[in-house]
Order: sequence, then C-alpha cells, then structure tokens
Amino acid sequence: MAEELVLETCELHCERNGREHRTADMGCKQLVVRRGQPFTVTLRFSGRGYQEGVDKLSFNVETGPCPSETSGTSLHFAMTDCPEESCWSAVSQQQDGESLSVSLCSPPDARIGRYRMTLEACTDYQGSSYQIGDFVLLFNPWHPEDTVFLRDENERREYVLSQHGLIYQGTCDYIFSIPWNFGQFEDDILAICLNMLDINPKHLRDQNRDCSRRNDPVYIGRVVSAMVNCNDEDRGVLFGRWDNRYDDGMSPMAWIGSVDILRRWNKLGCQPVKYGQCWVFAAVACTVMRCLGIPSRVVTNYNSAHDTNANLTIDRYINEKGEQERQSWDKIWNFHCWVESWMARPDLAAGYDGWQVLDPTPQEKSEGVYCCGPAPVKAIKEGDMLLKYDIPFIFAEVNADVVYWVVQSDGMQKQSIRSSDVGKYISTKSVGRDSREDITHNYKYPEGSEEERAVFEKAEHQKKSIGEEDEGLHLRIKVSEGANKGSDFDVFAVVNNNTDEERVCRVTLCARAASHNGTLGPQCGLTDPIDIDIEPRAEKRVPMRILYEEYRDKLTQDNLIKVVALLNDHQTGDIIVSVRDIYVENPPIKIRILGEPMQNRKLVAEISLVNPLAVPLTGCVFVVEGTGLTEGQLVKELEEPVEPQAEAKFRMDLMPRLSGLQKLMVDFESDQLTGVKGYRNVIIAPQPV
Repeated sequence: MAEELVLETCELHCERNGREHRTADMGCKQLVVRRGQPFTVTLRFSGRGYQEGVDKLSFNVETGPCPSETSGTSLHFAMTDCPEESCWSAVSQQQDGESLSVSLCSPPDARIGRYRMTLEACTDYQGSSYQIGDFVLLFNPWHPEDTVFLRDENERREYVLSQHGLIYQGTCDYIFSIPWNFGQFEDDILAICLNMLDINPKHLRDQNRDCSRRNDPVYIGRVVSAMVNCNDEDRGVLFGRWDNRYDDGMSPMAWIGSVDILRRWNKLGCQPVKYGQCWVFAAVACTVMRCLGIPSRVVTNYNSAHDTNANLTIDRYINEKGEQERQSWDKIWNFHCWVESWMARPDLAAGYDGWQVLDPTPQEKSEGVYCCGPAPVKAIKEGDMLLKYDIPFIFAEVNADVVYWVVQSDGMQKQSIRSSDVGKYISTKSVGRDSREDITHNYKYPEGSEEERAVFEKAEHQKKSIGEEDEGLHLRIKVSEGANKGSDFDVFAVVNNNTDEERVCRVTLCARAASHNGTLGPQCGLTDPIDIDIEPRAEKRVPMRILYEEYRDKLTQDNLIKVVALLNDHQTGDIIVSVRDIYVENPPIKIRILGEPMQNRKLVAEISLVNPLAVPLTGCVFVVEGTGLTEGQLVKELEEPVEPQAEAKFRMDLMPRLSGLQKLMVDFESDQLTGVKGYRNVIIAPQPV
C-alpha cells in the first residue's frame, strides 16, 4: 500500500504568472491572472514525489461567500493529460523529485473575482485536502473567446494597461485636455474595486446570484456605473455637486487622478468622497473597468443635451436683451463626459458588439437606480431606442434640437431661426499619442445626410430645426485673442448680409458667467441695443468689452462666460440668436525635468507658474502625482503669497519605479485661482542590468 502523499508547500509564482498575464504592475503580493489563460503553480510534497497512476490529484476553486456548482462559483476538476477549453483544467507540466509543476486554466467565461483554491490528494482511497492559496481572476481582452476580447495590441495597451491619459474639456470652440492618473495597478486599487463589487446592493440582496453573474461585463458595467455615484445611498464612491460650493470637500476641478479618490473612499469606510462632476465620475469608472480587465476610455461630448422630458427638443427662453427669461429643466452641458467600454453583447441581436456607453454621472434613473448603460454606440447611431440600456437618454445627448424662443416685451414669444448643434466633436485620447481622436462619426451620421434623416424618423422624431440658409442675415460671435484670466478682452457680434440690398438691423450682446452643466450665473457684460446698416454682401462687427473687474468675482471654477447675441432684422421681423461659450484661460504650468531620467535613480522636477492677476495669490498649493514616478501624491504648500506677475516655483525629487513613457501631472490651487493643470511626459530609461 502506497504511502500517503503529503503537501508541504505550494509556490504560486506570482511574479512570473503576473508577467505572463500582464498583471505584474499590481505587485507580487498576490496572484492575479486573466481568465482563459494558463498559469503555473508548483506543488512540493513531503517525503516522496507524486506518482502517476498511484496518486490522484484534483483541485477545487471557489469564489463568493456562498459558492455552489449550479451558479458556477464552485468548481471541482481532476488533473488530466490535456487541457479543456470550456471548463477549469489542471495539467501536469513537469516533475522534479518531490516538486510537481501544474498548469491551471479557467474557461474564458469564468466568473471574475477573488478565488480560494484547495488541492485534494488521494492515494489508495486515502485522501487529504490542502488550502493552496488565493488568487484573483480578471477579464482577458487578449483571449479571442472572452467577451471583452479586443483584437489590436496597441488598443489593449491604451485601454487596459495605460495608467494615465487625457480628458477633454472646455467648449466646442475651445477644446483642451486635462491629464488624469487612472492608476488601476497601484497598490490596493484592485482590492478596492473588488470591495466595490461586494458592497453593491445587488450583492447584498442575493450574494449567490450576484457572484454567478460576474462572468458578464454587461452586468459588471451596470454595477460599476451605479456604484461610482452615491445617489442611491448605496455607499457609492463620489458625491456630485455643481453649485460652486465645495468648502467641505475637494472641488471637482482639483482632482488629477482616481487613486486618491478610491483610497479616500476606502479609508472613509465606503462613505462618499466630496465632490465629483461628470469627468471625475467617468474617470473613476474607467479606472475600475480597466482594473477588472475591461477595455475602457473616457469620452467627451460637446454641447451635450440633458433632455428630461425625452421629446428630443431643448427649449431656451430669452428676453430681447439676451438674458435668460425662465428656467428650464432641460439643459445643454457645454461638455459632458462618459465612459466607453469594449464588450460583446450576446444579450442583443447581432451587430451591437464593441464600444458601449456607460455613464456613472447621476442624471436619470435606469431600472430604479442611478446608472446608465451599457448602451451600444452602434444602437445610438442607428436610433434603435428599444435596446438595452438607456439608449433614448444618450441618443438625446448627441441629437436633441435646441430652439431659442425670444420673449418680447408684450409677452409674445418668437422662435429664433437658429438652433445650436448638439453632440459635437465627440472626443477621446488617441491610441498611443497625446492627441485628440474625434469619434463623432461613431455616434451620428453626417448632419443632413439621408441616413441621419432616416435615423430620426426611426427614433419617432422629425428634425424641425431650420438649418442655416444662404439668404438673409447671418450672425455669429467671435472672440479676440487673449481671453486670459486676469485680462479684459473683446467679443464681437459679426453680422453678414448675404443679400443684394442694404439691410437695417438691431444688435444686442449679453454676457453671463456660466457653469459647464448649463447653469447661468450673474451678468458680466451687456451692450445697449445698437442699430446698424449693412451694405449688400458686407460684414459688420459690434464689439462688447468684457472687463476682468466685472467677471472676477462672478466666474465659477469652470471659467466659463456665455455670450448671447440677438439680431432683429427690421425688414423681415426675424429674430436671430447666436450663442457662444467662452473659456477664460488659466496660466500655463511649466514643468522642467533636470537630469537623465532612469529607473530607480533620483530625478528632479522644477515646477512653476506666473500669477496673471492684479492681486497676490494666497493659500497656494501644488499637488503632483504620476504612476511610476511618485509614491502617491506630493503636496507642496507655498508659505508666502505670490505677488502679481511673480513666479511661484519649487523643485521636487522623484524616484521613478517604472521604465517607459510616464506622465507627471500637476494641479495648482489658491484662494484666487483654482484648478490649474499641467503635465509633462517623461521617458524613463530601464535600469542597467
């Protein structure tokens, strides 16, 4: 009778498996592998080695608090000679004395999450069970059978592995990017993301069902979209606020990465972190999805409609001076950010795989919860309103019409013949480069094309807005160079007469501080109505000076001024409206790198900013972070105020941990100037061997 086989140790080869599964950046403290891909463990037995034909080895893997075979959360499988594609398998690799290497593999549709693994060794009907370790299983975009499979390696690098990126903000006339540290492989971020899944209400209601559905990225996407906001009192991550009062938390404009937010949430015992707005919600969701292995990117939609009554029309009411006449629940955000995640949609008919919109910013409820998506981008483009999830809301964000009504002094309302374009310059960071990729064509057919009209009819809405006509008068708003914080600048109403006769008209300009979600603040500029004569085929400009002393205390942290121009055509009685959002630019942050950047060698960064205001800057703080460059965040508080036109400058030491392209990101805050961002790409040479 053979002696019993006794396990002494099990080596999980965290580092080697991590490299092969592209999870090594998550550190070597635990085994993190991707589904459908083999990983190796080495079993070391005590007294004697494994004997084929005498000893029978089998494995158990379990996930979730109440694992069961029927829900796919508890699996038992024996060691065999060749791997199975569609279920868990264990194959003997090589034997060296008392050590045996085993290749384990999960199916490409396994549940993701934390797993416990045990070994059962049986000899002559005597058996023992051994705990051999825990591991985490993630989605695998490299595996052709995984529902998140992404074919292009450069895209996988950008949308799964890249820990930093750019998020587009500003206005459709002034697009700029801010840097963001996604940091999905930073210490404890994976544990925090898995914890988020474990405290979501669906899990608390039915743990077994929730864990059994974790093989589906569609399900995971809905959970993450709901858990990034806290509006359902579900212990979500971020508290949204848009009213410019952020004293009891962090201003949404001050964040430069998700890591700090997720760690704060975890440290607070899963109490919401104050405060977020759309790009912060989207960026944190992007971090969580990338961390779990689902390819994801942050997308910005300019002139984004929030259509609460779902009629695909946004009505705006202004008086004859260009001032807002009445509040509307429908809003136009001058930009709005969401996430796109890449996944198959086996729950829908063919043709809807690929990029899906997930929007964690709390706006409207979906199935009773503040979450949105996943909605196939293809379905939004085709106007397929009945498919899951939330397509009508997102369709309106990129397609609604805006109609301006001018309320005259006698109470009469007159429809303006101009509507602004909703859903413009839909933008995301390019793959492998710091440039903007315009993906509007993924969401909409070209304006005015036959396909676009067909889509609108399918969406049961006929576009009623009158396009720009070549005849008559045209009105647009132009901005002088130098709309810089601290400076006065000019805007112009530019009127073109496209007829063969002289025209007489009246022009009024009005400027108000604004927030990026469409809320208007106080007035900071107004002209008296002025009558002008315009020669045939000629152009005239009516100026308005916007003074720093007028906008200084009225500007929100969004730095936006909304300018409305009204033109009354005396001949036809038409009223033409033109609207433009002006972004008042912050000063640039300069970042100089001193020394030769090399892994594990000290590097110095010099960071500076010139005060553009006519008053000193007080309470100045620089916050610096960058995955692989800094250990968490570095905060530098300046002791002295920075006088007008003087330079705020400091140096800091860095110790780069990772080689390759990294981003050093800087945020500057003060009492007078907030949310100033800058970044510098740094290529770190590998440490010489």
